[in-house]
Amino acid sequence: MGGGQYNVFASATHNSSFTTHYKSILFKVMQEGWKNKISNISQIGGIETSVLDNGAGKGTRIAWINTGSGLRYKVVLDRAMDIADTFFNCHCLSWINETGIMQPQPFSDKGADWLRTFGGGLFVTCGLSHIGGPESDENGERGAHGRISNTPAEIISILQPDPFQNEMEMSITGRIRETSIFGPRLELKRTISSRLGQPVIRIKDEVTNNGNQSVPHMLLYHFNFGWPLADEGVDILWNGKWQARDENSKLIFNEKNNFRKCPPVMQEHNGAGEAAAFIDCTAVEGWCACGLYNAGLGFAAALRFQKEQLPWLTNWQHWGEREYVTGLEPGTNKVAGQKKAREEGTLIMLQPGETKHYELEFEVLHTTEKIENFLKELEAV
Repeated sequence: MGGGQYNVFASATHNSSFTTHYKSILFKVMQEGWKNKISNISQIGGIETSVLDNGAGKGTRIAWINTGSGLRYKVVLDRAMDIADTFFNCHCLSWINETGIMQPQPFSDKGADWLRTFGGGLFVTCGLSHIGGPESDENGERGAHGRISNTPAEIISILQPDPFQNEMEMSITGRIRETSIFGPRLELKRTISSRLGQPVIRIKDEVTNNGNQSVPHMLLYHFNFGWPLADEGVDILWNGKWQARDENSKLIFNEKNNFRKCPPVMQEHNGAGEAAAFIDCTAVEGWCACGLYNAGLGFAAALRFQKEQLPWLTNWQHWGEREYVTGLEPGTNKVAGQKKAREEGTLIMLQPGETKHYELEFEVLHTTEKIENFLKELEAV
């Protein structure tokens, strides 16, 4: 491109993070570049809300967030504020299931019903009291991956950037409730934010027990990466001790196989074929890192989360025809269900009024320096 706004932001992101000094420099560059040349900030970036009007998602509220850095993403407000379509320049980063976005189905919480409404996307929230397959025991019956992703959010605030006032931050905040009388009363307060000019998504969650009795709590961030980011030969990046989820998973997750590279399409994964590993990630200063690096496209997708908050990472691999996806899924537990967590003594019991905090950061690394630093970061742990 020529010397338009995109290049202003792209060159800005080659530098270090937004310190106070750097923010003032960027503000000056932007003022000199397009002051008095635009009428609406949406020409550069910001948040636009709308409602889908066709197909299975008809009537579903969404918000498109444009960071002005080449990264733009769709927040599905009526599905726990999960993030669906995500693009960096012309490249899709997320895997989109054939179902696409569907209206929330609050009572699809039996058995494997969750799969019927799983649209993929950059990430889907699983929980708030169960993650894993369907199960039942003396404590009740639980459908796959819980109820929260089929619950609409009550939007509390939308903050737009205003570079003319040196305000680069944009964010959207909402409340999502998993509640019933006589039962658990859990509330997820979620803020998704970005900065104008940075290819970064930040997620800050608070899960609170609003009830009058202690209740189980499990949470999983089901990140899903598809083509062209995930492609044959692309590096799958994580570090730590790992174990295959089950016997079928050992066909991929074994010492003789390079499961850290995306393979060709596998007919063995047509239908329900898949593999997964549970990873006890190694942390640096409390933070774990994972992601994908596509050397052919020239960028990496980096996901960071706090070990204390989310001690387990699941790497899901499903390489079937027309269903080519890998998942990197930070969670409070292994994706093995509430029953297993009880047996292992790892199930979180939230007390009345207690709140758990979670922070994650997703970033597109598109400069040589940032990519090399990210690879060194993973090599060092």
